[in-house]
Amino acid sequence: MQKVTYTIPGISCHHCVNTIQNELIELEGVRQVEVDKDTKQVTINFDAPATEEVIIALLTEINYPPSTG
Repeated sequence: MQKVTYTIPGISCHHCVNTIQNELIELEGVRQVEVDKDTKQVTINFDAPATEEVIIALLTEINYPPSTG
């Protein structure tokens, strides 16, 4: 299992948290999603076939792109 953490500046409320959790958990291979509204951090545990590229693409598609810095 892999674990990644991203900073997502667009997280501002519980609606954001729920949207991110609900969308990511639907990806095949994603096992757990934790979103912290206060730190704007998303931690994802996943296995294949999910990849970081697929996760980042989905986050970008739903208008919550991870910070690149």
